[in-house]
Amino acid sequence: MIEHITTQKAPLPKGHYAQATKANGFVFVSGQLPFTADGNAVLPEGLDAQVRQTLSNLREVLLAAQTSIGKLVSVQIYVSDIETWPRVNELYREFVGDPAPARTVVPCARLHYGAHIEISAIALCGDELSSGI
Repeated sequence: MIEHITTQKAPLPKGHYAQATKANGFVFVSGQLPFTADGNAVLPEGLDAQVRQTLSNLREVLLAAQTSIGKLVSVQIYVSDIETWPRVNELYREFVGDPAPARTVVPCARLHYGAHIEISAIALCGDELSSGI
């Protein structure tokens, strides 16, 4: 069974996609940008604020899917400037903790809306862990 996840606690999609999809024991989170859930299309100023907002959006979508940051298995981070990677990595580490999930970092010349960062992820469903799988 496939379940589409929607939460008002993270920015709603501006295109034809779900915030996340649950299938076969996993949650697939669509790329999250650093916008707030209030629909205000203004990016926070500065790299730190954008990274924190994007990670917060990721957490809210995972919670709506009844899972959490601790159940991440793979994270894809897109950055508009690879020179910012050391700081992004610091903030990411604070947020995710240890052990860290598998991760891919993709430098991009330009991200949608001029954002510094976008993050997509895959996590285990909450019920999968509680059943011993």
